[in-house]
Amino acid sequence: MLLAYRLVRLIENHAEKLAQSALDRVEADPKTRDYRARVPEEDFRVAVGEIYTHLGEWLMGKSEEDIARRYSEIGKRRAAQGILLSELNWAILLTRENLWEYLKTADTLERPTEVFGELKLLQLLEQFFDCAIYYAAVGYEQYKSASEKAAMHAV
Repeated sequence: MLLAYRLVRLIENHAEKLAQSALDRVEADPKTRDYRARVPEEDFRVAVGEIYTHLGEWLMGKSEEDIARRYSEIGKRRAAQGILLSELNWAILLTRENLWEYLKTADTLERPTEVFGELKLLQLLEQFFDCAIYYAAVGYEQYKSASEKAAMHAV
C-alpha cells in the first residue's frame, strides 16, 4: 500500500500540470468537438484539478453518495450546455487515461510486495471513474427529463 500512497501523493502534487494535460487531451480529441467548444477551459481545468488535488480523499474518504452529488451536478451542467452524453463520458475517460499515462512514466515498482498496493490503487481509480461516469449520466438524464417536462407544461 506504500506505493499506492506514493502514487496518489505524486498525482496530488502535480494536479495543476495533470489538469492542463487532461485539458490538452480533450481539446485534441475529435470525439470531444462540442465539449471543447462549449465548456470553458477554466471550468474543466478547475474541476479536474480539484479531483486530482484531492484524489486520496476521493478514493478513500468519500462515499458513493459524495461522488453521486458531484457528478450528477456535472452531468446537469453539461446537459444545460448542450454537450452530448457520449462526449461527457469520453471527457471523463480521457481524464482517467491522462492519469494512467502519467503513472506509467512517473514511478516504477521497487519490490514485489508493492504490486498489491499498486493493484489496490488501480482498483480504486477504476471504481471512482466508473461511478463518475454513471452519476454524470444520471445528472444529465435528470436535466433532460426536467427540461422536457418544463417544455410540455409551457405549451
